[in-house]
Amino acid sequence: MLILTIIAASLAWWLGWYLIARDPSKPLLLRVGLGLLSYALALGIELLHTMTADLSLAIALGRISTLLVFLPAVGWTGAAILLLPESWQPRAQIASIWRSLFAPITIALLVVVALLDTGSIAWIYWLLCGLVLLPLLLVLVLAIRQRRRVRPAPISGLLIIATLFFGLSVALILLPLQKPRELIILGMGGDLALLGVAVAMFDAFDEGESLRYDLLRSLIGAGAAAILFGGQVGLVLWLAGAPTMPLTVLLLGIIAAAIMIQIFAAPFQARLDQLTFARSPRLRQARADLQAGVTALPRVNADLEIATVDSSEFVRYTRRALSHYGDLARLASSPLTRLPMIDQRLASRGAPDNPIERATELKALLAERIMRLKPRTGEFGTSDEWRHYNALYFPYVVGLKPYSRRADTGVLDPVAQRAHEWLAAQVPERTLYNWQNAAAKLIAADLQSDTVMG
Repeated sequence: MLILTIIAASLAWWLGWYLIARDPSKPLLLRVGLGLLSYALALGIELLHTMTADLSLAIALGRISTLLVFLPAVGWTGAAILLLPESWQPRAQIASIWRSLFAPITIALLVVVALLDTGSIAWIYWLLCGLVLLPLLLVLVLAIRQRRRVRPAPISGLLIIATLFFGLSVALILLPLQKPRELIILGMGGDLALLGVAVAMFDAFDEGESLRYDLLRSLIGAGAAAILFGGQVGLVLWLAGAPTMPLTVLLLGIIAAAIMIQIFAAPFQARLDQLTFARSPRLRQARADLQAGVTALPRVNADLEIATVDSSEFVRYTRRALSHYGDLARLASSPLTRLPMIDQRLASRGAPDNPIERATELKALLAERIMRLKPRTGEFGTSDEWRHYNALYFPYVVGLKPYSRRADTGVLDPVAQRAHEWLAAQVPERTLYNWQNAAAKLIAADLQSDTVMG
């Protein structure tokens, strides 16, 4: 049981950080990733709970495990809502209710149940059961009803099956029945793994990327790091005969750190380069470009023919490329890097054909198409004819963050300063998002028409 629990916790820890590392700014990946991390922590704490002889410590660990083991259900409910078709109108309202009402109340009740003796106030526990199980049932019903509209198609079946079994596991843990709690918690890991893979497939499809090689490389790397470093402590545990709590804590900590170092090796290397090569910006940039290419290669979907995709997929790829405008590593894996125009631009300047050069050309191409949206009536305006240009140029090309409290506006030029003030004061965030979608459709249509004509 010890080895099985450690393996399950390690896999959940890896998959959770893998999803978050794909793009921490995406709520879908963040919610599922945090759910997997809380499950991994719950497994580790449950393991320590069974090993300690201290009654008060065992009670505390058991309550913490209870709190953590239900967080994946909260996160998955919110994530599954985001997997539903964006064109389905009730999705936005349901997501808002989950974010502002359901999630805070459920987490608060989880804390109450974990910290207090609810024997005398059993209604809190049953209310918690309802708040955890009913939304899972609602998500399952919605997934079944919308299954034909969830893309790609294989995700809908995986989503329904995994949600069903995950809900059953949560119900078995919540309901006060006579059952082996440890085995049920352990079995929940398979359901969470299916959900995590489904979300990774959805994100890869949404970005137009390939998932298989990137996922496999990350898994093998994390497994090798965990075995290399954790295996040394595991050998000591085996030689000791009976596992002790301090050595088990050390084993879990080393495995967790080894997995995280492997997953975040690229950003860690970038920070190290900034420190080491602070006075050599060219060397630092060259290494960053090489690392970006290495990161992008496993994600490139070589089987996708960009010239044959339909208009809706082309718009989605364009929207994603615009949102990654300042990130060459993400641009390098975009399907738009294989546009015929990119080939022509590379050939015209005699540049080598590699992911970073293609990403650089795509970035320049997007900048040119954004500039085509600019009216010829000055440097900045707020009329309707300016909305598409403003929505793309200032947030993506200039890098304005009008809704961030930490945005540094002191370094902006006068035009960007005016744009920042106008966006922050006059344009709601949702409105800007809608303008960006509309502008992306214009640029996608422009690029696709040139692709067909070419």
